[in-house]
Amino acid sequence: MTKILLTGVTGYIGGAVLTRLAKRDDFDSFDIRCIVCSPEKAEKIKVLFKNVRPIVGSRSDSALMTEAASEVDVVIAMANCNDLDAATVILQGLKKRFEESGKPPIFINTSGTGVLIDDAAGMYATETIWDDTNPDQIETLKPSQPHRPVDLKIVGADAEGYVKTYIILPANIWGIAKGPLFDSGISHKQSVQIPILIRTSLDRGHAGMVGLGKNIWPNVEIRDVADLYNFLFDATLSPSANLGHGREGFYFCTNEEHTLYQVGEAISEAMLKMNKGKGGAPTKFTKDEIDKYFGGWDVLGSNSRCRANRCRALGWAPKNTTKDMLASIDAEIELVMGAAAASDKL
Repeated sequence: MTKILLTGVTGYIGGAVLTRLAKRDDFDSFDIRCIVCSPEKAEKIKVLFKNVRPIVGSRSDSALMTEAASEVDVVIAMANCNDLDAATVILQGLKKRFEESGKPPIFINTSGTGVLIDDAAGMYATETIWDDTNPDQIETLKPSQPHRPVDLKIVGADAEGYVKTYIILPANIWGIAKGPLFDSGISHKQSVQIPILIRTSLDRGHAGMVGLGKNIWPNVEIRDVADLYNFLFDATLSPSANLGHGREGFYFCTNEEHTLYQVGEAISEAMLKMNKGKGGAPTKFTKDEIDKYFGGWDVLGSNSRCRANRCRALGWAPKNTTKDMLASIDAEIELVMGAAAASDKL
């Protein structure tokens, strides 16, 4: 029986991945454990999934994390992709597993295409496109880039030979996640980038953008993200799969591309329909607004362009497009406003 440890199942990606895994015909054949901070959510997970054992605790508890990782064949980490300490203790546990079994365990970690960002500040679209089948190109990324310290730690562990590592880098994820984990309040329903632009636009009364909004990001829908994790998980268990790992184990989880201007324009149109704005083109965020809403960081004005060639070679075929993403913004706004109204009643 394959033993699996999941982190981040109460989050957006983690909840979607567990929901997808639960649809597998062989789901009940796995011994699954998950790290959960909340005892209440742990009890709900027990009710939903008979073969999922919640471990109540924190990823910052090094003893707990090391022990949990040392007892499994596969770790799928979907929590904070910048938590170097958490990645380190997971690797310590997996090294112990290797020393006891003689077989390298599997570590599937979640990073993000934020590792590719530049300082365009919305003023231009870069021509640099990163390819996940080109490890030499990826190795030119500076260690100071977001997520990069964790990525390098994990790749280094693979090079030591005691673990096989695979890093999934989702793009701008969109879509409202659905399923029992989300309906019961265990996992988060929404992503980060589009909802924060929506909340900001509602607060300022008009859709906004960084600079001219010319910068480009790739996008991917949450169900397509979960499908990729499932494809990669299958491939890691297949003895016949010639699967890239370590320095060749970066998997860009992306489909089509969009500009920040397009997102701002769609938010503006949706706000007009809902009588929350006057419509028209998105306007440039002022420095004060970037300080207020984004902590002074204009990351939403960066470029992050890449191609998911390694992922598609697995058979992964994302279905949802940029057009679908822009059409989904109405529902995203309704959910944001509903959450705000509910919070005001508390």
